[in-house]
Amino acid sequence: MKAVVHAEKTGLEGLTYREIEEMEPGAGEVRIKLKTAGLNHRDLFVLSRHQPTDPPLIIGSDGAGIIDAVGEGVTNVQVGDQVIINPGLGWKENSDAPPSGFEILGLPFHGTFAEKVVVPAENAFKKPEYLTWEEAGVLSLGALTAYRALFTRGKLKAGMKVLIPGIGSGVATLLLQFAKAAGAIVYVTSRSKEKCATALKLGADKAFDSNEDWNQALDGEKMDLVIECVGAATFNKSLEQLRPGGTIVTFGASAGDNVQINLRSFFYGQLNLLGSTMGSGEEYTEMLQFIETHQIRPVLDNMYPLDQFAKAFERMEKADQLGKIGFVIETL
Repeated sequence: MKAVVHAEKTGLEGLTYREIEEMEPGAGEVRIKLKTAGLNHRDLFVLSRHQPTDPPLIIGSDGAGIIDAVGEGVTNVQVGDQVIINPGLGWKENSDAPPSGFEILGLPFHGTFAEKVVVPAENAFKKPEYLTWEEAGVLSLGALTAYRALFTRGKLKAGMKVLIPGIGSGVATLLLQFAKAAGAIVYVTSRSKEKCATALKLGADKAFDSNEDWNQALDGEKMDLVIECVGAATFNKSLEQLRPGGTIVTFGASAGDNVQINLRSFFYGQLNLLGSTMGSGEEYTEMLQFIETHQIRPVLDNMYPLDQFAKAFERMEKADQLGKIGFVIETL
């Protein structure tokens, strides 16, 4: 089968589109003939984590398609089912943190940038009927991350004021859509006027330039919750916008891992800092129910043929995207 494979070199130079042996499902597994797949920032990070001395790896975490083979003991799905993949492996029940052994599809196990992928049967969920194949293929990782950050960690309730810095990425646009669906008041930032304008169309109550004075742009208004997916470039600005007793949830560091904070301001402000990443199988089920109830569709940026993977990676590296980047693997 054809696949995007990382081998022999680190970074983008190690990626090739080539033939690789097709896999067979083992006990408790299913094989999915993929229609579409989604690109995430994680796929960029994998290119440096996967070493030249490691075995060749098919990357990619998000995908949707049709089951074409099932392993022994599989009863929850069958050949011909249209499914969407939960890329979180080994985290079934909701918990404070992932259990030992939790992994994400695409490293260390073969991922979705291929004509077919093998996953545990419990990670194959019925595709929401209202979603197109393109929408289903790019949804899971970003939507699950957004759902846990907002609802499990952030305890979002209707009427809360929420700030989302750096609108534009797939997960940030989903954060906006989820928060508005839940009845929150949502503010976003971006350096791009186009992204700010699109955020307003998606329901943001205010969108302003990330380079502005945030306190001035918000007229001194303070937030109940900030969802930080940018990193060092915005982290302290985000902290400054919290009300006393407010909460910041962070899961991203694309603009730098290390930050310095004023501890005195932090503890006098009674602030809450929470980390989050991905989510459990239970939360994935809740997320699918939530998006179906509210008929939420991920914002699509560009869809590329799989053999044009380099263009997709370049667009994500430059942060040009607005919404999700994905791949069409089989003619739809």
